[in-house]
Order: sequence, then C-alpha cells, then structure tokens
Amino acid sequence: MNEETGNEETGGLVLNLESTLAGPPEEVFTMLTASTELVKWWGPRGYIIPAAEVNLTEGGRYRFRMTPPDGEPFHLSGEFLEIDPPWRLVYTFRWEEPAPDDRETVVDLSLGSTGKGTRVVLSQGPFLTEERLALHRNGWTESFEKLQAVLASRT
Repeated sequence: MNEETGNEETGGLVLNLESTLAGPPEEVFTMLTASTELVKWWGPRGYIIPAAEVNLTEGGRYRFRMTPPDGEPFHLSGEFLEIDPPWRLVYTFRWEEPAPDDRETVVDLSLGSTGKGTRVVLSQGPFLTEERLALHRNGWTESFEKLQAVLASRT
C-alpha cells in the first residue's frame, strides 16, 4: 500500500492511500457499499462490525456500530455525496462519540481496473491533528488488508 499525507487548500491534513485488491471493480465496489459485505472486513484488526446500515443513494446515510477488542461499542455515520458504480464513491465520515479533536471528514474512493484486480485510491480529510490522521491511516490500512483477505478467499 502506498501512502502520502498532504495539505489541501482548506489548510487541513489529508490522508491519501492506494491499494490494489484482487477482484474486478464491480466486486470491490460491492464490498465497499453492501452492508452484508462491509461487516466482513471493515475496521482495524480485532474490531468487529455487528451492525451496518447503508442507504446507497446520493443524500442517503450509513451508520456502522463498531466493537473494539476490549471496549464499549461506538458508532460512525455519514452521508453519500457521490455514487458512480463501480468507479467512485464519496461520503462524509463522522464519529458519533467523537474525541475532542475529531471533526467530520470526507472520504473519496476512486476505483480503476488494473487487469489483475482493482486499484483503490483513497483520500480522506481534512483532519485537525496528525494524531487523528494517523488513527485513520492505521484503520484504513488494516481494513484494506482484511478486505484483501476476504477477496482472496473467494478465488
């Protein structure tokens, strides 16, 4: 996985990641958007998603309940801003039980066929602090590793 951190015109910190996943863009897009698939891979290692609600329409909302390995469940939610299957997905990302330095961010996922799989380019931000950006970098990196394992198990 490639990674880069940059500043947008907004002055905030932006996370940029790339990952190549086994599977065609149509399958990867479904894994990124179907609640029955998201619960199989979303979140860092050790976290589970016992519930995921997804209304995959522009202006539609999603909400995930996440359970850490040793802690109380918490929630994240947002609104879909742009949906262009299987090439692009843009949505807001908000912790419902935020830390003091959390704020709503925008996730932009672009998918492209590599011939052997799908290249996913992720951008998320702006973040208020390097610590929050690092938390999301780790979460996305481990989530994409889990997604890769799910996709590989299907071949």
